Amino acid sequence: MSRDDNVLHYYEPQPDLGTPGVAAGEEVTLNIDGSAVSVPAGTSVMRAAALAGSPVPKLCATDSLAAFGSCRVCLVEISGRRGFPASCTTPVEEGMQVRTQSPELVRLRRGVTELYLSEHPLDCESCPSNGDCELQDCARELDIESSRYTAAAPADCGAADTSNPYFTFDPQQCIVCSRCVRACADTQGTFALTILGRGFDSRVGVAGDDFLGSECVSCGACVSVCPTAALVESSVIELGAPRRSVETTCAYCGVGCGLRAELRDEQVVRMVPWKDGRANEGHACVKGRFAYGYATHEDRITTPMIRDSIDEPWREVGWDEALAFTAARFSEIQARHGRNSIGAITSSRCTNEEVYLVQKLVRAGFGNNNVDTCARVCHSPTGYGLKTTLGESAGTQAFASVAQADVIVVMGANPTEAHPVFGSRLKRRLREGAQLIVIDPRRIELVDAPHVQAAFHLALRPGTNVAVLNALAHVIVEENLHDQAFIDARCDSAAFAQWREFIRDPMHSPEALEELSGVSAQTLRGAARLYASAGNAAIYYGLGVTEHSQGSTAVMGIANLAMLTGNLGREGVGVNPLRGQNNVQGSCDMGSFPHELPGYRHLSDTAARSQFEAAWGVSIDPEPGLRIPNMFDAAVDGQFLGLYCQGEDVAQSDPNTEHVEAALASLECLVVQDIFLNETARFAHVFLPGASFLEKDGTFTNAERRISRVRQVMPPLSGKADWEVTRDLANALGCTMDYTHPEQIMAEIAALTPTFAGVNYELLDEYGSLQWPCNEGAPQGTPTMHVEQFVRGQGLFAITDFIPTEERVNRRFPLILTTGRILSQYNVGAQTRRTANTAWHAQDLLEIHAEDAQQRGIADGDWVGIESRVGATVLRAQLSERVRPGVVYTTFHHPVSRANVVTTENSDWATNCPEYKVTAVQVSRVNAPASWRSRQRQSVPRAQTEEVSGDD
Repeated sequence: MSRDDNVLHYYEPQPDLGTPGVAAGEEVTLNIDGSAVSVPAGTSVMRAAALAGSPVPKLCATDSLAAFGSCRVCLVEISGRRGFPASCTTPVEEGMQVRTQSPELVRLRRGVTELYLSEHPLDCESCPSNGDCELQDCARELDIESSRYTAAAPADCGAADTSNPYFTFDPQQCIVCSRCVRACADTQGTFALTILGRGFDSRVGVAGDDFLGSECVSCGACVSVCPTAALVESSVIELGAPRRSVETTCAYCGVGCGLRAELRDEQVVRMVPWKDGRANEGHACVKGRFAYGYATHEDRITTPMIRDSIDEPWREVGWDEALAFTAARFSEIQARHGRNSIGAITSSRCTNEEVYLVQKLVRAGFGNNNVDTCARVCHSPTGYGLKTTLGESAGTQAFASVAQADVIVVMGANPTEAHPVFGSRLKRRLREGAQLIVIDPRRIELVDAPHVQAAFHLALRPGTNVAVLNALAHVIVEENLHDQAFIDARCDSAAFAQWREFIRDPMHSPEALEELSGVSAQTLRGAARLYASAGNAAIYYGLGVTEHSQGSTAVMGIANLAMLTGNLGREGVGVNPLRGQNNVQGSCDMGSFPHELPGYRHLSDTAARSQFEAAWGVSIDPEPGLRIPNMFDAAVDGQFLGLYCQGEDVAQSDPNTEHVEAALASLECLVVQDIFLNETARFAHVFLPGASFLEKDGTFTNAERRISRVRQVMPPLSGKADWEVTRDLANALGCTMDYTHPEQIMAEIAALTPTFAGVNYELLDEYGSLQWPCNEGAPQGTPTMHVEQFVRGQGLFAITDFIPTEERVNRRFPLILTTGRILSQYNVGAQTRRTANTAWHAQDLLEIHAEDAQQRGIADGDWVGIESRVGATVLRAQLSERVRPGVVYTTFHHPVSRANVVTTENSDWATNCPEYKVTAVQVSRVNAPASWRSRQRQSVPRAQTEEVSGDD
């Protein structure tokens, strides 16, 4: 099972090797070993030889990287040319005569390979890569059993570097082929590795004492391309080489990387990025590549538990008893308090099929629409804003589209930390010459990453997104930089005329908004001109846009900019939300909101509602149900008393923790379904064990609307997958569900959801993945939306009045707290903290500018108290130039941080998405952590769920 089978192929789509960037156009015919072969112009001789059935030996070449030509093993003979050119760097020519095999070529290849072997151990039997080593394969092909050479001056390579918790670097095994160095630079864009020394003294080095102390981000790209055992997963050394594999989809962020779980017997040995995964094309990050060990962590709960009161200890029971207990409790609550007294929360971590069943349970079993999802606290403004302006509640492009962008705007997102595989793809395009505009209060890594420099960084004050977007639009209109032809052809003319008068008002000028936004008028004008003048301009945005009181308004402002400049409907452009979790898009698609059926059809749509009623054999309430905040309010008021919570830790993730806990404590029956006990489970009466992604069959839908298969790698540890739990609970409640496999659930989804009408497992297996809409009009899916017209018909320019947040700074709370992520950890850390990823981020820190710190007598590393209008917490301070004076920043990956004790209940005006990104606080130096840190929760361990945090 060769790692080279799974390396990246951004450069050429065929699963072979050679020169990147094959040009489209005429084919070239050449002769290889007596056989004619026709290939596209620009193809390398190496690739052409492979297509002709005459593969050439190689060591430095790989289809993930541009040809390098350093190993000299791939030499060939070409008629009319002197010497023996490297086939990987030699492009084909019409009529070329190539020989890949001859006695002289064999002699040369043997000599080169023996030189490599002279510094490489030949004890293959004890090597962890035995059978998975390209040098070994090359030696066997050339019939080499030993080397005639000995290094003249062997370098002191030193001991193996085991500093990285996931892989080992053994310099004794290294042949200095430079693959790892090039993968680090070209694939990942980190430039952490280099070649040190010359000749026999050449060696791979890192900028630091070891891998852990270097700039290495542990993406594993170097491990994937290493042709020997110099770089190998530590799990392979410990467990042995894998013997079988299962292709599945990563369950971390919204990139949705394709992975290949490789196993030895029934144990996962390693996760390898799948090169046919269209979202990632063979790349991965430290989380998806290595941080899967949580799935078998000792903290997993695998037996159902119940208790009559939250003051009592848990009692382990069988599945039948747990489900009967739950059904009886829910039925009794509805009998006493009415059918609207219970509801459910779906998970953006679960599959489409599992989420679909939960909302069906609520509508068909509970008889109400009290269903909501954790997407509420992250990207619900995306759904509202894009539906209003463009007609569809999703992003417009595939990730690969960024390769054709000339100007890239990143707003309120940090791709290299939160969506690292897409971040690497984006950085590659920037290194190729695209221009970058960053709109973010914080100086994120992209602003000045290696070999990347943002043309503009708009370090705006938190809460002023809409003002900045209006200023950009104002400049474009006033300077006549807009695409009037596109607007006339594609947009509502009356709405545009009204919007144009609105945006031309001098109150929206950069000069008028300079003091408010904190961004100079010159910078605003420069950024507007750059975006508007690009051939292709794309906007990528994240939670720094949506998690505001004007989140929906900001999304509409982004759509306005794209329509204004004609940057929609083709490759390299678009409006692209970076979804935080693996299935945020899917949970919304599946009808998890209280006002929408699957496919974003409103409950008031009689035809849509009738379709579901006929299929389910029930009447569906046409009135929208309760959103999550409404559920909590109603619980405190004694009107909402039962909640089925699938894979979300609302006590940790939702704002104003004290209010949430009061609501949960008021419930008569709280059911938590998850893989770990969590903060919400402290208030639960039933705990139903969940399944990790390795235990699931189904599909996820990523941020680019890509539906990908999730395949079961190991049986559910609890005996049931999540969809089976929901099915059995429904049956216990008298709501008949007779599915025996998730494929049947997808068939029902396709039958009832127009955008999924053509989706089935057979098609997904054939194509690997599909982007919805996938139906009769687009049988192979839709990579780019709104090509000829918008889904709503004509695009709508929405009025985007700037309304300042109610969360204002004052003398008592003079600083603004905003939040984000770090690469190694994920959300509330339930998964990543149960892996070796803790080596990189042991605690959350509060970034504070030196000016603000000096005023408060705070030194780097001091404990500081953070107090808001609703609560307080304690963190260590980190002096940082990444934040501007007046702004402080923290991550929220460790539960002890208690970030949501501080955040308020302010929310987006249209969707109730919490305003996590703007909290007025005071920061002061304290002598020790707050007293609550030392208190132990006796009912459950302080363990967090694998699910959503307040920053999806």
